[in-house]
Amino acid sequence: MRGVVFDGERAEVADDLEIRDPGPGEVLVAIAAAGLCHSDLSVIDGTIPFPVPVVLGHEGAGVVEAVGAGVTHVVPGDHVSLSTLANCGACAECDRGRPTMCRRAIGRPERPFTRYGKPLYQFAANSAFAERTLVKAVQAVRIPPEIPLTSAALIGCGVLTGVGAVLNRAKVALGDTVVVIGTGGIGLNVLQGARLAGAVTIVAVDTNPAKEETARLFGATHFLTAVDAVRDILPDGAQHVFECVGHTGLVRRAIDLLDRHGQAVLLGMPAPTAEATFLPAAMFLDKSILGCRYGSSRPQHDIALYTRLYAEGRLLLDELVTETYPVEDFAKAADDAEGGRVARGVLTF
Repeated sequence: MRGVVFDGERAEVADDLEIRDPGPGEVLVAIAAAGLCHSDLSVIDGTIPFPVPVVLGHEGAGVVEAVGAGVTHVVPGDHVSLSTLANCGACAECDRGRPTMCRRAIGRPERPFTRYGKPLYQFAANSAFAERTLVKAVQAVRIPPEIPLTSAALIGCGVLTGVGAVLNRAKVALGDTVVVIGTGGIGLNVLQGARLAGAVTIVAVDTNPAKEETARLFGATHFLTAVDAVRDILPDGAQHVFECVGHTGLVRRAIDLLDRHGQAVLLGMPAPTAEATFLPAAMFLDKSILGCRYGSSRPQHDIALYTRLYAEGRLLLDELVTETYPVEDFAKAADDAEGGRVARGVLTF
């Protein structure tokens, strides 16, 4: 079985992986497509510490091959989009409708793969860069078969995170003002989340002017190549600023761009030890800094909603896919992503 393996020094496409059969409450999925997210690259460059060897990938879609005992909501042959939330469904956080806060879903990687008889870790409870993967039943969300799997793959991370940050965490309202710093895969989904929420002014900021057309397609009403010009459009500042790059300096700029009672939502992933600074005195105007894990999503609910919005032509998925690559071309896909040449590259099997 093929898959992308990172051994702590290099990532390679292996063809000799094995995976065990599904146990109780598990689903075996044949992956058709998987988006290459910067979080995967962050494991390779060390920004996200993770035990190795590990099978990468966490944004995938495919077809159910087999289910373990007790699984009834999907059956073999179903098309599914996969989430990374292997939440337990029974703890206090899950009961409150906050599965992203389930402690059983954080920091407990499984090892369902083997190579040369030795176990390999599963990244983000998902490992979508493999021909087959095992997930908990709660992670497999049935989707309509008419949605292209190359597009459906992107729901499980980029869409859930970006759109969810707007609708679930920030709760952007009709008529609000929004600034989005960084228009990569996450930023584009924040833009369309703001559009869906009815924001009246949506300012996209990216240093690459070539991204303007796509940013406007997803919902930006204005496009800038520097944050300095935001005040020309919003003299009083914005009600919501989303930092989607993970640069500590931009965290400070996001806070500085807030209007009274505004909130900065941090979505970019800096190094775990990175520190950002800001002026505490500015916060006394009822400003807020919000962290956001995985769009504060409820995947079984949100993925179903997003597929309906896609069917109605209100949520863009196909337009997120800039390029598709056979899994053997992982190195080229990673280089294109690092170089900012794609909104999302998708590996196919």
